[in-house]
Amino acid sequence: MNNELFWQHVANRISQATSKTFQIENEKSIGGGCINSTSLIEGCGEKYFVKTNRVELMHMFEAEGEALAVMSQTRTVRVPEPVCWGESDGVAWLAMEYLSLGGKGSQALLGEQLAAMHRRSADRFGWHRDNTIGSTPQRNRWHQDWVDFFRDQRLGYQLSLAASKGHRGQLQRLGERMMDGIDGFFSGYSPIPSMLHGDLWGGNYATDDSGQPVIYDPAFYYGDREADIAMTELFGGFSSEFYSAYNEAWPLDSGYRTRKTLYNLYHVINHLNLFGGGYGMQAESMMEQLLSVRT
Repeated sequence: MNNELFWQHVANRISQATSKTFQIENEKSIGGGCINSTSLIEGCGEKYFVKTNRVELMHMFEAEGEALAVMSQTRTVRVPEPVCWGESDGVAWLAMEYLSLGGKGSQALLGEQLAAMHRRSADRFGWHRDNTIGSTPQRNRWHQDWVDFFRDQRLGYQLSLAASKGHRGQLQRLGERMMDGIDGFFSGYSPIPSMLHGDLWGGNYATDDSGQPVIYDPAFYYGDREADIAMTELFGGFSSEFYSAYNEAWPLDSGYRTRKTLYNLYHVINHLNLFGGGYGMQAESMMEQLLSVRT
């Protein structure tokens, strides 16, 4: 990659998107997660956060940019405003506003705002395009029935992927039993299609320099809001004030205490597919627990 030409291309696209001349005076790598490289670019009194990756992953940035735009329009929880995205010299990129992020701030406010975002609904479950959960493809084909959607495009897809990676045996036997009787976890419960972040763990939440909650790196779709709340419990990092404020704004159904394990099973099997290790045993334990209480 020609570094100078690449960044000139990004600057030109930002100028077009914002209708303001932007020239890069400073570009600094600021690290990133295990998936993308990230940079801070500055110039003309403006700052932008830029993700880069292989050009074959352009679809990932397109989906993220679209998701951030939709979430931003709700004016509920703050997300980084996407500016533009594209590809140049074999590199895919996504530019968004730069936010100075710090600690966790008011988690009660996050609970209120997340409940407000979850009230933004669609007429079906899914989204108009597939995206990714981490670097794993996430299927989002529209569906009228939530149980069918979760069984086929969440749990079933991850189990099939696990089998293709050699994770068979007990994991798949338990998975088949889970899939066959999944309706039993939804007796008397019919969720609406809520706007979801989709990957809401503690590492995807912080506060800006004014103390406002910010969520980012979405795996966006319309689904059962319980799936977002369940993810906050999987790895921790959210306070009792967060859950109290959320439940005050929109109380969770009593069956959530069981279904949260079902929803987090999706993420644990995804971690097995991404990282291997002990996630297989964790997934098996979760399925055994679920099968013991299923109605």
